Amino acid sequence: MKIQDKHYHTIWIKEGNNKIIQVIDQRKLPFQFEIFDIETVEDAFFSIKEMVVRGAPLIGVTAAYGMYVALLNFEGDDVGKYIIERAEYLKSSRPTAVNLAFAVDEMVEFILKEKLNIDLIQLTLEKTNSLKEEEITFGDKIGEFGFEIIKNIYKKKGETVNILTHCNAGWLACIDWGTATAPIYKAHLYGIPIHVWVDETRPRNQGARLTAFELGEENVPHTVIPDNTGGHLMQHGMVDVVIVGSDRTTITGDVANKIGTYLKALAAKDNNVPFYVALPSSTFDWKIEDGISGIPIEQRDPTEVSEIEGWDGGKVQTVRLVPEKSKVANYGFDVTPARLVTGLITERGVCEANKKSILKLFPEKI
Repeated sequence: MKIQDKHYHTIWIKEGNNKIIQVIDQRKLPFQFEIFDIETVEDAFFSIKEMVVRGAPLIGVTAAYGMYVALLNFEGDDVGKYIIERAEYLKSSRPTAVNLAFAVDEMVEFILKEKLNIDLIQLTLEKTNSLKEEEITFGDKIGEFGFEIIKNIYKKKGETVNILTHCNAGWLACIDWGTATAPIYKAHLYGIPIHVWVDETRPRNQGARLTAFELGEENVPHTVIPDNTGGHLMQHGMVDVVIVGSDRTTITGDVANKIGTYLKALAAKDNNVPFYVALPSSTFDWKIEDGISGIPIEQRDPTEVSEIEGWDGGKVQTVRLVPEKSKVANYGFDVTPARLVTGLITERGVCEANKKSILKLFPEKI
């Protein structure tokens, strides 16, 4: 996708130096465009934990490159022991997004298998690049399958399709295309008139800052709304479909996503608005059956709630929002039960949010 008409991925190898991985520093968007260099596994850990990068697919790919730079910095005799230790360190950076563990485990398995190969470093880089390309392909295919949903709504309605999304499940959260935004971009490219309601998504404001930014760069009509506006819009027939992303989805179809997603699903159910979740197969947790009891929910720094960042016209400023004596709870995610999900949009097609339907698309997981 594009920033100021120039195509970018969210992560890439620095030109002329394959020992440095570069990412867009999403903490600075939309006010400043800066590049963050990852040269060590500690840099990768920091970029994930501190949300330099965010979004389950991008977190996974960043972690994979983290394992690559860890290997670059290896000094010692036992590469196997070293890689396993570095892997556990990286996986501790954020608990909810399953793509993180998926990508790290895949890299560990590959490195241990090839550890005696004299071309181990080059092979590891190629493996990491392949995981990146796979996520791009996933986003492209999710877009095509999701586009059919939007197209069918347009055929019935005959006018602009209003889509509501929550948080940032766009190309900035992935590598390209995005998950929830991929069908939106496809519809826009294919000439379907659309309009996107963008939840601000407190406390980090990923919707207001990131989703709105990338939609604007692609000239997709959109409106930023407070988080609690969605239900009102649905009651008044102003939302045709809700499409969100996922940080972890169970084999039974329960969906962990940014806090507030559950409330949107409840409002959608009450107003007969279809509620879809767009996700690649790398975001499925094939072991957990009950999302509410089984998915770990990250609790983040209270200052994300008690303070807020904004642009004063010359620089980013942080101001306090709540009384100093007030306690703050900052749950990063919630779980939407499968019964509230109309369907899951994956790279293999759209399925119902239940074990039987999911495994029909992914029979190798049985």
